[in-house]
Amino acid sequence: MIPHEEQRTIKWFLLFSYIILISYDLFYYYLYPTFISHKDIGPKNKFFYLTYFVLTILLIVAFYLNKVNKQSWIKYVFIISYLPTSFTVDILNYYGSGAEYFSGNVVEVFLILTLPLFLNSRYFWLVSLGYLTKYALIGIILNSSYVIVPIIFIIILSIVSFFLLVRFQGYVQAISFSYDKQLEGMVKGVIATLELKDPYTRGHSERVATYALLLAKEIGKFSKEEQKSFYYACLLHDIGKVHIPDSILMKPGKLTKEEFEIIKSHPGVGAEAVKNVEGIKDCICVIRSHHERWDGKGYPDQLSGEGIPFLARVATVADAFDAMTSSRSYRAAMPVEEAYQRIIEGKGSQFDPMLVEEFKKVYPAWIKFHEKYPWTKQWELPKEVEL
Repeated sequence: MIPHEEQRTIKWFLLFSYIILISYDLFYYYLYPTFISHKDIGPKNKFFYLTYFVLTILLIVAFYLNKVNKQSWIKYVFIISYLPTSFTVDILNYYGSGAEYFSGNVVEVFLILTLPLFLNSRYFWLVSLGYLTKYALIGIILNSSYVIVPIIFIIILSIVSFFLLVRFQGYVQAISFSYDKQLEGMVKGVIATLELKDPYTRGHSERVATYALLLAKEIGKFSKEEQKSFYYACLLHDIGKVHIPDSILMKPGKLTKEEFEIIKSHPGVGAEAVKNVEGIKDCICVIRSHHERWDGKGYPDQLSGEGIPFLARVATVADAFDAMTSSRSYRAAMPVEEAYQRIIEGKGSQFDPMLVEEFKKVYPAWIKFHEKYPWTKQWELPKEVEL
């Protein structure tokens, strides 16, 4: 939820930054000296337009980052581009000109006052210290005492922004915690309902979600928000089974071809059922594609290789491991050592080869969780299917 809000904030942030910057320069350098002061404001040469050249390039970069879903990088690219450029333009305009340094821009006030909106302490310090450093260096290079004025102004605005940032962060953390607890409670409630329908899968969804999250953390390429969304999606990976008749879902013997076709419909049904649920809709692929195979022999879409969404491939390994190491209506649980070996043997056929290597690294943590999991009941196999 928060990342989506930040994306929207960044779009408005960029729009108003450009409007304010252009409007201020138009007024300060053209309208004010022509119609109000009737005198030249100060030196303005070809270097002045360097800022607008950089900002034009920045728009292209921002468009690309938005396209590749890296919107959070835009604000960093903007400030890292704008600060050095405005510093360079001021130095080139004033150094050696003999004119008294007089600069500053209302867009700088806007940038500092909008810092709390991003709820990001790192970005706050980057902007605040960046501007202080800019004016300190300008003062040293141009030997100008004027820079004391913008430095004091920036310090005051930064202090105000800092208190607002801390306050906003506290509110958002409280709201986010409450939202997460409610979402997790609803998800687990749905899973509990499913497990009442199919008691042999009791705890399966929770274990798969935990195994998958441990593997995702081992890979190390996902943010905390992405991990959270992934965890909830894994909890719901079998939600589509609610539409499967009990006679098929709890059948102790081998399924017929027709019955298996019904079973194979549950990923699609589940994905469709929760596609608009806020908090997991970015990970719907986990629900739809967790039964796909690396070799293309899975279901429901017969995807293969890297055509299978990456998070779905992660969930596939976790789902297979728990399915093998927990009892079902038609077989007893497999020893974890045998399940481990089968995962290894499935490298390049059922499972992503790279993920199998990551599985080897995280396997000790999986075993630790497996041993400590509160197995409330060991399900007994019906006599007719005992070996």
